[in-house]
Amino acid sequence: MRTLGNILWLVFGGLLMAAAYAIAGLVMFLLIITIPFGIQAFKLAGLALWPFGRTVVRDQKGGCLEVGANIVWLVLFGWELFLGHLLAGALLCLTIIGIPFGIQAFKLSVLALWPFGRQVLSADEASAGGYETFLAVPSDPATR
Repeated sequence: MRTLGNILWLVFGGLLMAAAYAIAGLVMFLLIITIPFGIQAFKLAGLALWPFGRTVVRDQKGGCLEVGANIVWLVLFGWELFLGHLLAGALLCLTIIGIPFGIQAFKLSVLALWPFGRQVLSADEASAGGYETFLAVPSDPATR
């Protein structure tokens, strides 16, 4: 089911979204000083390309510059990306068929808002490693 969801996501906008993040990452790499932001754009591109079966987790080895970089990201890029993914997720959730895709948009919104200090892992790796996941939707109370 994950593969089918990823293929549908890819065809109906995921490829375009991933390409946009990758192009933004390349531009940030060309500007040299913004290379750390380019790395985060490529992280977003990877999740936008194949989101089903993957989750966003907190990186265990966050550094002291993580908060500062996230604040700069938030002011320059993050809030627009966050609101865009949030709006797309809300619109997708209006139909029953779109709910899984809306959840993926919410997952992208969390990473787009605060990307430094986050990792994108497969759901199996995250559950095996005991990571705390960050989703913009309520978690299942049965799993707590």
